[in-house]
Amino acid sequence: MNILVCIKQVPESNKVEVDPKTGVLKRNGAASKMNPYDLYALETAMRLKEELGGEVSVITMGPPQAAQVIREAYAMGADHGTLISDRRFGGADVLATSYTLAQGIKKMGDFDLILCGKQTTDGDTAQVGPEISEWLGIPSVSNVRKITEADGQNITVEMDMPDDIEITRIAYPCLLAVDKDIFQPRLPSYVRKTEKADTEITMLSLDDMDDRDETHYGLNGSPTQVQKIFPPETNHHRELWNEESSILSEKLFQKVKELKFV
Repeated sequence: MNILVCIKQVPESNKVEVDPKTGVLKRNGAASKMNPYDLYALETAMRLKEELGGEVSVITMGPPQAAQVIREAYAMGADHGTLISDRRFGGADVLATSYTLAQGIKKMGDFDLILCGKQTTDGDTAQVGPEISEWLGIPSVSNVRKITEADGQNITVEMDMPDDIEITRIAYPCLLAVDKDIFQPRLPSYVRKTEKADTEITMLSLDDMDDRDETHYGLNGSPTQVQKIFPPETNHHRELWNEESSILSEKLFQKVKELKFV
């Protein structure tokens, strides 16, 4: 089985700088890590590879430093990695991001199964995975919490829906967006990291894509734009009251009204 996992490098902290002109995160130089949900997708791929055979590839989009998460994926057992990196891809919304990833996937070749984490911790949209499947013209299933059966032709999964658990069987090629706890992610192996130290990472830019129209990528290809990103304000103000319970209850009620919570 030929499996592809979409991974992303995200900030380690929510205290990141924002470009005042574009409204997007400044990722260069910020401490980063692999998106936690993508660890579950990568572990799912490794389990399927161990059960059914085949290879696991990973793909990510970002600045050159995003190669770090590909190296981490190698240490976890991935066989091949591709980094899509080009300044012209910067500032992309979910639509432009999914289109760019789909174009990169087409350059990589055909895959039986594409796996994504349900969402990222920096965007939380949970839209990129399903949109990739639309660009590729393949079916997708989101909120996958369990794989109940998999063979060379189909895969059966459980979906964690708001009111119930749904079970569906889907034929390859397809895309699954997996939820956390589907499997416990393995730790990167120092032995694998050493063995994979010289493994090549394929680099793709806009010039490598079949579609080289700049208006389809980055800010130019984004129908939506973030107006403003800002960290939540911290309020350290506090009041201490030492009164009888009847008085405290009335003061608390008035304070809640004052703050417009009721």
